[in-house]
Amino acid sequence: MSELLEALTVLEKEKNISKEVLLEAIETALIMACKNQYGKSDNVKVDINHDTCEFHVFIQKNVVEKVEDPSEEISVEKAHEIDPSLTIGDIASIEVQSKEFGRIVTQTAKNTILQKIREEERRAQYDEYVTKQHEVVTGVVQRYAGKNVKINLGKLDATLTENEMIRGEVFKPTERVKVYVLEVKAGSKGPQVLVSRTHPELVKRLFESEVTEVRDGIVEIKNISREAGSRTKMAVYSNNPDVDPVGACVGLNGARVNAIVNELKGEKIDIINWDENPAILIENALSPAKVISVIADADEKTAKVVVPDYQLSLAIGKEGQNARLAARLTGFKIDIKSESQAREAGDILDYDEYDEYEEEYDGEYSEEMNSEDEFLDDFDPYEGMADGEDNEYRED
Repeated sequence: MSELLEALTVLEKEKNISKEVLLEAIETALIMACKNQYGKSDNVKVDINHDTCEFHVFIQKNVVEKVEDPSEEISVEKAHEIDPSLTIGDIASIEVQSKEFGRIVTQTAKNTILQKIREEERRAQYDEYVTKQHEVVTGVVQRYAGKNVKINLGKLDATLTENEMIRGEVFKPTERVKVYVLEVKAGSKGPQVLVSRTHPELVKRLFESEVTEVRDGIVEIKNISREAGSRTKMAVYSNNPDVDPVGACVGLNGARVNAIVNELKGEKIDIINWDENPAILIENALSPAKVISVIADADEKTAKVVVPDYQLSLAIGKEGQNARLAARLTGFKIDIKSESQAREAGDILDYDEYDEYEEEYDGEYSEEMNSEDEFLDDFDPYEGMADGEDNEYRED
């Protein structure tokens, strides 16, 4: 039995399968073996010592004077051979030696135990990897399966589908790569792990592992918009006024952000300051382009942006990428015009607040001026002077 104990200990350590579960599987297999051997298992009892793994199998039969059902009854004479104290009406426990089982019965019991081991191994793997869902893990490239890539995560292979690969990225066998765990599904052949290299959360998790301030919650990543393999925009905010969120993410001489850029095979990353004011946020999101004015409608989630003529192509970006990423990052539909286009269209650049102020106080100011005009109309500074004095004063 020491060999069985050793085997169960190894399985528990290597496969992460509880010894208790394995002993239950052995008990079930022995009961099934008795049923296959003797045609019945209701009266089978298995005693297992969980410390030593020593086990005994018994068939319990009623002690009777005349046996009518040999599978459930035993005569007094034969019962006395087991225990002389047994009398009619007692239960006799007859030990069964497993070596008495036939070859087929033994093979069936073995298969039952192996099946339970496989089931528990799959369950243990699922429990382990489901906790890694939505996290970044490091794997080793195994092989291409069609257009997909199999990546070994330690105890199983994950699948990186073509849609979740960065465009143009080529993998070599044994290459180490970081991937984002999209989903872990339980399957009949074991857990299926789907991973991604294009998900925006991959960038976030990489910054969490690289930047201490992000990991500790001092710097908060508010939102990310990404076109994998090309460009990412990330809005950050500092919960500590003494910590610059952009500087913390960039690192000394760009060390932190460059480590992530290298992991993403050269993908550009724009890090901007997040702001509660949507106009300021949109202006920051259009970086590196300079902005003259932003008129944002928070209810309609739309914004009109005016940029200098020479900055229009930069604000829009190649094939509209910069504007597209800024729109995803902020959640606003952004309409970008050059200064010349805005003037031709009659759009107000950034004087809305001034106009509202002017309209508010224009009426009051006009009334004051009108009353002053009336006073001046009625006032004659030369009244009371003699004709000569008046003329003399006027000439002076």
